[in-house]
Amino acid sequence: MTLLLTTSDVVSLVERQTLPHLLGQLEQAIHDDFLHWREFDKSARLAAHSPNGVIELMPVSNDRLYSFKYVNGHPKNPRLGLPTVMAFGALAEIATGKPLLISELTLTTALRTAATSVMAAHALARKNARTMALIGNGAQSEFQALAFHHLLGIDELRVYDIDPEATRKLVDNLSSAPDLRIIAADSTAAAVRGADIVTTVTADKTYATILTPDMVEPGMHLNAVGGDCPGKTELHPVILSNALTFVEFEPQSRIEGDIQQMAADFPVTELWRVLNGEISGRNDANDITIFDSVGFALEDYSALRLLYEQANQQGVGRDVALIPELQDPRNLYALIPSQVAVQE
Repeated sequence: MTLLLTTSDVVSLVERQTLPHLLGQLEQAIHDDFLHWREFDKSARLAAHSPNGVIELMPVSNDRLYSFKYVNGHPKNPRLGLPTVMAFGALAEIATGKPLLISELTLTTALRTAATSVMAAHALARKNARTMALIGNGAQSEFQALAFHHLLGIDELRVYDIDPEATRKLVDNLSSAPDLRIIAADSTAAAVRGADIVTTVTADKTYATILTPDMVEPGMHLNAVGGDCPGKTELHPVILSNALTFVEFEPQSRIEGDIQQMAADFPVTELWRVLNGEISGRNDANDITIFDSVGFALEDYSALRLLYEQANQQGVGRDVALIPELQDPRNLYALIPSQVAVQE
């Protein structure tokens, strides 16, 4: 049997453990798997682009488990009553190919993205960071805000979106967050001014300069998260030139990240090398650091692995007969009733 987790099942896991605790577990799981980076068979995701968006397949594996995620990015979807991002994924045994888990990943993607952002900030941001600007207040924004608040100690959040309704939604959703001061700014520049960390989570599939060089101050950490693909940017290239830039999987980031604007030999560092101590994150308090995050399959592997473990421990989800149960594994035809097989 294969375990099936729906969105309500993932919500149940969040309720049982609380959101901060689950975000912390996700950060730890992703961190642990990044430390085993060399053991994974990795590739850039496969993408099918259309005028309205993109559909992607994201596989990764090691010698024990294989996972993939199906995910889309369609910025105009909210007008149709659909999320911009929708996803599901699977986890399977390498030894037999047996699917262990099929799970929703729409909610989980928001959770693992926030956990990955905090993991990078722990390695790259100044240790005394307490203020964050959050540019783009859509579906991912609350998760980013709460992850940085609970796991990194951010206590002041400056928020801005070109859609005032998105900002109102964010402020309302976070109104009960303890010890988190939220300031609704009237521009990106106003939100960013004096912030220790700047997180951009915009969705439009277009070359954009959400942040310009005049907005960036010494010592800032920039967390460029917005849904990425070829032709989609958030940072002015001069910002990249003046900063230390870190990525997940360089071959994928060269195609999809903000560094697609830069020369092929523009220097970047894969984050796993910082996490395992090979390379330092920042060298000085005045360094500008950038996590040019595009989302990588290993993060979904970590999330699926954690969901599978916790769902089994807590009895969440249900088993489905995704694979036929046969007395003779070679006799697949036995599944078809004989009277049906001969009828015309």
